[in-house]
Amino acid sequence: MKTINYTLKILVLIVLASFGLAKANRTVNFNVKDYGAVGDGINLDSKAINKAIDAAAAVGGGTVYLPAGKYLSGSIHLKSNISLFIDQGAIIIAAPVSAANGYDEEEASINTIYQDSGHSHWHNSLIWGEDLHDVSILGQGQIWGKGLYKDYVKDKQSANKAIALYRCRNVNIRDISVLHGGWFAILATGVDNLTIDNVILDTNRDGMDIDCCRNVHVSNCSVNSPYDDGICLKSTFGLGFARATENVTITNCGVSGFDEGSFLDGTYKRTDSLHWKDGPVGRIKFGTESNGGFKNITISNCTFNYCRGLALETVDGALLEDVAITNITMRDIVNAPIFLRIGARMRGPAGVPVGELRRVIISNVVAYNTEPGQGVLISGIPNHPVKDITLKDIKLYFKGTGTAQQAAREVPEMEKGYPEPSSFGTLPAYGFFVRHAEGLTLENIELNFLNDEQRPAFIFDNVNMVQLRFVKAQTLKDISPISLKNAENVTVFQSLNLPDGKLNNNK
Repeated sequence: MKTINYTLKILVLIVLASFGLAKANRTVNFNVKDYGAVGDGINLDSKAINKAIDAAAAVGGGTVYLPAGKYLSGSIHLKSNISLFIDQGAIIIAAPVSAANGYDEEEASINTIYQDSGHSHWHNSLIWGEDLHDVSILGQGQIWGKGLYKDYVKDKQSANKAIALYRCRNVNIRDISVLHGGWFAILATGVDNLTIDNVILDTNRDGMDIDCCRNVHVSNCSVNSPYDDGICLKSTFGLGFARATENVTITNCGVSGFDEGSFLDGTYKRTDSLHWKDGPVGRIKFGTESNGGFKNITISNCTFNYCRGLALETVDGALLEDVAITNITMRDIVNAPIFLRIGARMRGPAGVPVGELRRVIISNVVAYNTEPGQGVLISGIPNHPVKDITLKDIKLYFKGTGTAQQAAREVPEMEKGYPEPSSFGTLPAYGFFVRHAEGLTLENIELNFLNDEQRPAFIFDNVNMVQLRFVKAQTLKDISPISLKNAENVTVFQSLNLPDGKLNNNK
């Protein structure tokens, strides 16, 4: 009898435990359809999605689950300790932007002086969160920003994004895809401990803007953004003070500029009449907003396809330093494959000095079929040189067709101008144009052109301490591979078919 009673007690405990687990599972997972979501793409489902999020938050957190379906939505409010799981076959569709469709009003901005409207508002976005911790957006589903604006529209809620996060920490965005993401598909401002992994963005403005963030890991992402930057690090004044973007890794990613939507559908279309006159954008860039600067950043194993090249810019009075970039391949690049720039735009509080760009290593780069307008462009401004830069193991193939008239062209300083390679016009060197630089090492560099080229391979203007080691450059007969102006301490070693030693100006 005692044995039977003991067995019954064990069975009762198992049943109670099973009941408790089932109850716990019901508590942890919150299916939006249990809160009124229809998922037909016609009825507005954002109220139901937000109810599910509120319910999860009320018990300390959990997963808000969107099964397959089309969820027409206004603003979705993320909360701490919540995972928003968008399952395979589920699409969140941005409704036309209006208060009637459940979009939140633009919040009052801390300032609108030092950055554009896109970096001044978060609440008017499709999915947003502020002052949160431990948040995830996961799943194999899609976000379609169908109703989002991509520009500022007067008297309307505009400058909105697919995902906007402000002053958050411990954030995961994984496996989703975004089509037509508005001003930014992902905007993260003041977000620390941020992971973005295996995400596909095929969008009409910036892909992802990582702004004033620390401890960021971007990996295995594909970003197609023909009209703006693909993966962009920024450091605006959006927090109300200058804060660096630092401790960032970007690896195993691809950026491109195919027609919007043609990346996700696999057609990879190229249209000649693009919105930007200088061709598709795409690319990985630091800047232009650069109030707080960029520190301790690595980029590796990335591809650029039919877009602009790598751009590192500080133009608003901040440090850009300690950057290592390696294993980059590029094809069909429409302007400078590498662009390093100090400027004095100084869009920020008065009294801030011009910034510095220093301690950068770029290695193992191959670029093929690059447009002839701009080669590698490295430029500081008078009295503010780019410093301590190493480029090595780089092979570049340019389209060529440069003329003798272009070789004689004077390049404007553009100290206060917008930092874009094409703003400088066609450069007088087909390979490297370097101005206002100190401490530059070029090692194992090879330059080639696919059509005849009348410009020299290298121009160095107002430089000091430049070393060329094992540098090769294709040149036509009677055209010097290198031109120097106001250059000091330029040395060559087994390079450009020149004798080893120090070069003099105009050699």
